[in-house]
Formats: sequence, C-alpha cells, structure tokens
Amino acid sequence: MQKKRLSIALAAVLFAAGTSAALAAGTSSSNTSTTMAKPGASDTLSLPSSEQKTAWNDLKSQASNQSAPSGFQATVGAALPASVKTMPVPSKTATAVPALKPYEFAMVAGKILIVNPSDKKIVEVITG
Repeated sequence: MQKKRLSIALAAVLFAAGTSAALAAGTSSSNTSTTMAKPGASDTLSLPSSEQKTAWNDLKSQASNQSAPSGFQATVGAALPASVKTMPVPSKTATAVPALKPYEFAMVAGKILIVNPSDKKIVEVITG
C-alpha cells in the first residue's frame, strides 16, 4: 500500500513538473517572438516626397538590385516573395527618416521597397 501511494505521489510530481516546463516553454517562445517583432511597423506608411528622396539617396547604394520574380508586381500591400532578400533600414537612414526605423527594405527592378518585417508586406515603393 505504501509503494502504491509513493508511486501515485511521484507520478503527480512528475506531471506537475512536466506541465510547468511546458507552460514555461510556451511563455518563453511567446516572449521571444514579441521581442523579435519590431515595434511600430505596420502595413501602412506614407512618406512625404522629401523623405522619399532622402530614403532613396541613402538606400540605393546599400541594396543590390534584385530581379523581380515572375508575375510579381511591386505595389503597396503586396506580399514580398520569399526569394527577395530584405535588409534592416540602416541607422543613418532611420535617423534621417524616423518613420523607416522599424522596417526592412529591398531593391527590386530599380525600386526601393519598404517592407513590414513581420508579414513581408510592402508599405512603400520609392523610385528615384
């Protein structure tokens, strides 16, 4: 009888420990994804032409011009294909145009695309 109680108690402790570990892992991963998301990025951005010009001048030399994937149209609201590589907006550009700080960018077919890093949607298209 004593062994049976000990077995049940041990099983309860292991169950509780496993549940706690699973909860901690879930909390940790949700905190990690929250930390990795850039605050302030959204799917809408409307830069005045003076800030677009500043961004163009700063970013055009930072990105390599990529070819547009077949059927891709670089328009605001479109999702950027996974084959297009993005980079974070450099701090110099983010200082000159603070609205760009939480975004990434890519140059595709001679256009600079400002992209929301969380869902890869194009929020601004800048041409030179």
